[in-house]
Amino acid sequence: MATYANIVIDQGADFEATISLEDENQDPFDLSGYNVTGQVRRTYKSATAYDFTVNVADAGNGQVTISMTAAQTAAIKSGRYVYDVKATSSGGAVTRALEGSAEVTPSVTRSS
Repeated sequence: MATYANIVIDQGADFEATISLEDENQDPFDLSGYNVTGQVRRTYKSATAYDFTVNVADAGNGQVTISMTAAQTAAIKSGRYVYDVKATSSGGAVTRALEGSAEVTPSVTRSS
């Protein structure tokens, strides 16, 4: 069972969130030896995806930091999206560790 967390991404600004992941027993998901990736899409079926940079902040306590640069968030139209983060073990087992909705809020200020 994935940890569920809704996030808000400000269009045209750097985004970063650190989230603690839990396993099915609600204990910290030990991410030691895992490769972690994540994406945002308009819907589950959308072909266009926006990749997060995912860093394991504290493997033993299941903490990951998901981030995007200002240039990346500027490329996303405002609106509601879905996202998830998957953890792949060294043996190849894939776990959806985090999921939720992402609200991309529109930017008003633009560079000239």
